[in-house]
Amino acid sequence: MTTRTMDPAQELAAFLRSRREGLDPDRLGLPSPRRPRRTPGLRREEVAELAGVSTDYVVRLEQGRGLRPSAEVLAALARALRLDPSERDYLFDLAGHRRPGTTGGPAADATPSLARLVDDLSPLPAMLLDHRYDILAWNPEMARLLPDFETVPPSRRNAMRLCLLHPAMRGFYADREQVLRDGIAHLRAAWAAHPEDRELSRLIAEFVTQDEEFARLWSERKVGVNGRGQKLLRHPVAGAITVDFEVLLPLQDPELRLLVYRGADEESRASLHRLCAR
Repeated sequence: MTTRTMDPAQELAAFLRSRREGLDPDRLGLPSPRRPRRTPGLRREEVAELAGVSTDYVVRLEQGRGLRPSAEVLAALARALRLDPSERDYLFDLAGHRRPGTTGGPAADATPSLARLVDDLSPLPAMLLDHRYDILAWNPEMARLLPDFETVPPSRRNAMRLCLLHPAMRGFYADREQVLRDGIAHLRAAWAAHPEDRELSRLIAEFVTQDEEFARLWSERKVGVNGRGQKLLRHPVAGAITVDFEVLLPLQDPELRLLVYRGADEESRASLHRLCAR
């Protein structure tokens, strides 16, 4: 991937096109057009009418012609395109309108305190991540749960990299594609919120060029953060383990994420206990 591919103006244009083309005119109750639709989704003039802007303005936005829409115009476009809250945040970030309370990164003194909290969460597997999914801290239970985690060099300890490129993790998630979708949706939102983060752009470029599955899912332009759910893990020693997960954001350092796993059923809790007691 080149730097140009990661240009916010071009991504804003592509994102608007993708969301416009993904809307169903019939479900929006729009009047039947005078001429048949040749392409899926809404026409540009329909989006313009719904948003209260000119069709030419929508055309120029979708062509990435250097426009800097105001917050009011972005809000109108978000309503017209029926964007969910995560997609709306993404749109605002791409246009350079940061969300209130968004910071440039975690405070320097945040990690030690939160790392101690990660240890205190034992025996529940837990780890601390930043907005790039770099793993900043983990407890012994999480290290035992992630296959061969201790053999990974510190510079390579990134949750997405492990899932994509660490051989021992290839079959770890039963629903690997959904895990990747969730992770990519987060990374896309993080990239829009941190356009100055060259390391994050470099990381995404690496994944796109080295993994075809990542490249395919990245091109879908899904955004959002899944903060709670369930995963079926296939551990090479402990076998199948179903975990409930929670992602917690520290109030003073919302760029960090605390991930905690819990056994979802009695059998999984017993398997975790045996694994972590070794």
